[in-house]
Amino acid sequence: METFQPVAGGICAAKGFSAAGVHCGIRHNHSKLDLALIKADVRCAGAGCYTTNKVYGAPITVDREHLKDGYAQAIVVNSGNANTCAPNGIQLAKDTCDLVAKALGIDAGDVLPASTGVIGQAMELTPFEKGVPAAAAKLAATAEGSHDAATAIMTTDTHAKEFAVEFTVGGKTCRIGAIAKGSGMIHPNMATMLLFMTTDAQVEPAVLQKALSTVVPATFNQISVDGDTSTNDTVLLLASGLSGAAVAEGTADYDTFVAALTTVAEHLCRELAADGEGATKLLECIVTGAPDLATARAVSKSVIHSTLFKAAMFGADANWGRVLCAIGYTPGDFDISKTAVRLKSRAGEVFVCENAAYHPYSEEEAAKVLHEDEIQILVDLGSGDATAKAWGCDLTYDYVKINGDYRT
Repeated sequence: METFQPVAGGICAAKGFSAAGVHCGIRHNHSKLDLALIKADVRCAGAGCYTTNKVYGAPITVDREHLKDGYAQAIVVNSGNANTCAPNGIQLAKDTCDLVAKALGIDAGDVLPASTGVIGQAMELTPFEKGVPAAAAKLAATAEGSHDAATAIMTTDTHAKEFAVEFTVGGKTCRIGAIAKGSGMIHPNMATMLLFMTTDAQVEPAVLQKALSTVVPATFNQISVDGDTSTNDTVLLLASGLSGAAVAEGTADYDTFVAALTTVAEHLCRELAADGEGATKLLECIVTGAPDLATARAVSKSVIHSTLFKAAMFGADANWGRVLCAIGYTPGDFDISKTAVRLKSRAGEVFVCENAAYHPYSEEEAAKVLHEDEIQILVDLGSGDATAKAWGCDLTYDYVKINGDYRT
């Protein structure tokens, strides 16, 4: 079985990619990095997945247009303003692409913009006129370049999120790297997030899009922090092909590539969920024994999305009835009579529910398990072979504090 070895470098780990982050003034009240630039040395195959919200950011309109031919060479991202429901937002996104094209000497149609921040505020081009050339001059194919870019796309995130793996395809070494942001307004499809991935594998655009569209439902669509589907969710994947490792659909190499993408995606899912606004605990629900994949995914997401259960996890309260309640209101026709639930962490495991009813356990032992910062909720429906995972976090007092004055 192919192994996926974590490597340093984030978005710059794959051959042919450089990145930078700068402060350009979109955030007026402090000097936080607020503009990221990612550049490929060559024109890349590209793929994208976006929010399902009917209200969506202007950059998404431009991304879809620019990816119609399946190729791109640069990504430009700002934080501090979502460019959603903003006057002249689409034109501003296009003008930003023009600035990047001029700074990098590439075609504006090969630039993919993205934005995150406050919705419904006017946006000006002036900060981009300053920031894009500065970012272009700072581009570096290093771990530092990746980290600066990952930092520049943060909003309420408490830390930068980046990850990369190395693996072999057809006897050749290749890599997938990524950076992400996301903390609040997270409820797919997809989570509230921006996530950018690069690879030096050689993949045709249609195959790349199929691979990404295969991975997203099992990973990013299985995160929930607060039930709000963002207007700006975007996942972009660029393939430079510079490793020479060719990936063709319907081959074992394609399966390996999808597995590697999934490894990177799952790692970032955990990071995104654990860094939910105000969160103190990562919740991972693993459903087994489901009659089909759709039911497994729906049940796992229903559990980690339950406000009552999330609050119980904050209080280290083994209120397993809230798990059963969330399973019970999950849409779909399935039997819950054989359902078993276990709560697990580094401190141990407690068996709390058997055949959809109470199973004797120690409240003291359960509290010990639930005081850890990573909790697994293991649900066995006992009705089939399908399995799925979902990720969320506890609901704390700080979530309300953060969102009560988000604009200030």
